[in-house]
Amino acid sequence: MTNSLADNYKGVFDGRIGFGKRPALLIVDFINAYITEGAPLFATDVLTAVNETVDMLALARQKNIPVLYTKVLYNKNFRDGGIFIQKVPVLKTMVEGEPLAEIVPQLSPIESDIIIVKQYASAFFGTSLAATLTSLGVDTILLTGCSTSGCVRASAVDGMQYGFRVIVPKECVGDRHSDPHEANLFDINSKYGDVVSKNEVMEYLKQLGG
Repeated sequence: MTNSLADNYKGVFDGRIGFGKRPALLIVDFINAYITEGAPLFATDVLTAVNETVDMLALARQKNIPVLYTKVLYNKNFRDGGIFIQKVPVLKTMVEGEPLAEIVPQLSPIESDIIIVKQYASAFFGTSLAATLTSLGVDTILLTGCSTSGCVRASAVDGMQYGFRVIVPKECVGDRHSDPHEANLFDINSKYGDVVSKNEVMEYLKQLGG
């Protein structure tokens, strides 16, 4: 076995799916809990990713492509959180009326956007997301959000399995630490979608009809 990771994966896990013709922008769990200093989930790199997503969101709206958000919300008895909330009890912050559970103000939804409420990592699990994207004629998911190693990765895997082209602009996803962030971007790019630069996504959007 070669010592080079790139050489080891070359010709086996280095394919590219490319962009389709009908994209949607999916913003996964960019909520106040990740950008509020002092909150248990605060992560500087997530705040950076939020700010990097602002102009992509503006361009997506300019081009009239669907914009969808996810956020996590639980009943106050947390029985809908199952094993996930037992594994990650910090998620008990995510209840109706809690400011930390709200979408970040930098990326505030507008009336035409769609908000998907979920209880687990994947944006698809137990939600109407796949059916909604299909009904909109979407073939490509521009996947942004946090965390890279958690909900972004889970959504990338499920997005591919539901038949969508998953494109991840690497500047627009974030995690608590660079190690899981980079490792999961590597895995997504190897097996589940294309991890590309934000600039490449912006150029793709600019070429679409408005």
